[in-house]
Parts: sequence; structure tokens; C-alpha cells
Amino acid sequence: MKSRYLLFVLAVMMLWIPLSFSAGKADPQIKAQEWFQDARFGLFVHWGVYSLLGKGEWVMNNDKIPIKEYEKLYPQFNPVKFNADEWVDLVKKAGMKYITITSKHHDGFCMFDTALTDYKITNTPFGRDAMAELAKACKKKGIKLFFYYSQLDWHHPDYFPRGGTGQTAGRPESGDWSRYLQYYEGQMRELCTKYGKIGGLWFDGLWDKPDADWNNVGIYETIHSLQPQALIGSNHHVAPNPGEGFQMFEQDLPGENTAGFNKAGVSQLPLETCLTMNSSWGYNKDDHNYKSVKEIIHYLVKAAGFGANLLLNVGPMPTGEIQPEFQERLTAVGQWLKENGKTIYKTRRGPFVKQEWGTSTRKNDKVYLHILKSPGAALKLPAADFVVLSARLFKGDKLQCASNADGTEISLPPIPDDSIDVIIELKVKSK
Repeated sequence: MKSRYLLFVLAVMMLWIPLSFSAGKADPQIKAQEWFQDARFGLFVHWGVYSLLGKGEWVMNNDKIPIKEYEKLYPQFNPVKFNADEWVDLVKKAGMKYITITSKHHDGFCMFDTALTDYKITNTPFGRDAMAELAKACKKKGIKLFFYYSQLDWHHPDYFPRGGTGQTAGRPESGDWSRYLQYYEGQMRELCTKYGKIGGLWFDGLWDKPDADWNNVGIYETIHSLQPQALIGSNHHVAPNPGEGFQMFEQDLPGENTAGFNKAGVSQLPLETCLTMNSSWGYNKDDHNYKSVKEIIHYLVKAAGFGANLLLNVGPMPTGEIQPEFQERLTAVGQWLKENGKTIYKTRRGPFVKQEWGTSTRKNDKVYLHILKSPGAALKLPAADFVVLSARLFKGDKLQCASNADGTEISLPPIPDDSIDVIIELKVKSK
């Protein structure tokens, strides 16, 4: 009888071990997703040898530059004014919580010290691993680091058959796709083992060959085995794939794009929208179409209203410096967040998302109404799943409000024309 009991206990233990292991593996992802949604604001960095030409990150493709000509850039790349600590200090001053930087863009040049190609930053006159320096500065100052990685590659000979871009790179019409996938997975192993604990991977480029076998399952498993907490997102322009931990949108708000949303219009994953500060991702010396501080804050607020983060982009100069125009705007947004960050950080999708007057965010028993455009003397809210107990200006006076079955009406003070965001704090109770 005792031996049968022991066998039974062993059998139960054998069943329990994989279940507990799976649950343990899920915990870092859940915690990471919670942190990601709390963070709400990050810095996107598009930086590479293309900055030398000052025409954006797509210049190789757009100007039809063949590989032999484009390869003349990296022996000139020497960003002697790059200072990782200064970058991270700016991020903190802006009120940002993480950085996502291009470790490799579509041109194939690696901004990290990879052992799998000589086409990399440590073989330039600069000679240093900028990603290692940035990872060290981020760890020291409490900022999470994500690596952008382009899966498509205009330079690698084994990226074949060719995709929809990079047709004028002058590569031979041959190559071994399985060998390219080994290269891609090998670089994932490097990014996940050489730079400490990372926030995640931000992929781009599947749209270049949408029908190719990218081995997403295998690659994602490799990443999660090495960095269990790392979130994976992919700018593939379709609904998320299994293994992805957040969903991104490029230059548009999540509510404008229904891919990956359920019938109620709510995504199944944490959301992020990325935005340029002028009209370019990479450094473009002729692009002076800068968004105003007000426009950027409005975009940040609207993104938070949808329950999304804002990943705001800079394209550093070939010297390694971030343009003064970008620094000024980031500093100004940071000042606004010092005063109003409570209504953005750690909030979730608001009950009044896309309104003519603005949007809303929610945190526990508080709803924050962000009035970006004056509705007049009173704000009329439709009925919601809560009862409004009180209304007041954020950090200000109490406001008169009246509720009935149709909703709530709040009396407003005059709103100046130059106002960026008038915030009303509602205290609410679930019905």
C-alpha cells in the first residue's frame, strides 16, 4: 500500500512540475506587461550610418545606392560626441521610462558588436559598442532598454528571395534563406546575452516578405528562454502573433486601426504608438517640420486615452548628438508631466476615448478628463458604468456637476485659447 501511495505522489508531482514551470514562465511576462502599461512614455531612436547622408534611414533604398557605394559610409562613421549618460539624462528629464533604439535597420549595418558580421559599429573609426554603453547608462539610471531590429536586410547576401524593397542594392540573385534565419537567430542570442536584462525586442520588416517562413515561433522561444521578461512586439501591420507581448502602431493612434482588436474595440495586448517629432525617423538635415510641444502633449494624452504608450522618436546627428530642437521639446514635455503625470502614468484606457473635446484616462476610482478643445460652459458626458461622486479641476477647485440616467453635466470655468490641456478629476464609484 505504501509503495502504491508513493507512486501516486510521484505521479502527481510529475504533473505539477510542468504546470508550475509554465505558470512561472508566464509571471515575468505579466509583470512586464503591467510595467509597460504603467510607463506610458518612451524614446524611439533611429540612428545608423545613414545619418552621415542626412536624408533619413531609407536613403539607401530611396536613392538607389548599391552596396559597394553605401559601404563607403561606415569607414567615415565617428560619432565622437555620443554620450550615453547624456542621452539617458534627457530621457529622464522628458519623463520617459524606456528607450527603444535601432540595433540594426533595413540597411543591415549593426550598431552593436556582433560576432556574425564585420559590418558593424566596432569596425568604424568610432570603434566602440554604443549599445553596450547605452545599456550600462540605462541600468545605472533606472531606464529600460528595448532593441529595435529590422528582420529585412538590404545588405546580407542570404536575404533571398528578395522582398519588396532593396531591389537596387546590387546583390547577386542567389542566397540561402535558412542561412539568413540562422544569422537572424544568432543576433537575437547576442542581443539577449551581451547587454544585461532588456525590456524587449521591437521587430520591423516582416511586411517586406509577408509570405516567407520567418520561424517566429522558434525565434520567440529563443528570446523568451534567454530573457523571460522581455516583451516582443512586431511592426508587421497585421494582428499580433503568438508570443508577442505588445502591439504597436506607426504614426497613428490605436483606435484608428482595428487590427488586433476585439469586437468591442479593445486590444488583447498592451499598446504602443510611435511618432516622429518632425516628418523623419532617421536624421534628416532638411526636415524642419517640427511638431509643437502642444501637438506632442496632445498626442501623448490621446494615446493614453486609448490605453497606449507613446514612443516619441529622435534621429541623432552623425556626431552622436540629439538635435537641439528635439531636446527642447522633450524637456518641455517633461515639465508638463511633472505637473500632470499622475493623469498619464499607471492609467488605463479611459471611458470617454475619442471625444470632440478630448479624451480620458482612468486609475482606480479616478477618471481624468483631458479637455483639449473647449466644449463651452458645460461638459456633457454620456452614461457610463460608474456613478460620478464629485468633479474638480486637477489640483484645483471643485466643480458643479449633476447626473441622471442620461449621463453627467459638469459646469466649466472659462478655458483660455492657449490652454494645452484642462484636466478634470472625477471621483467615481462602480454601479
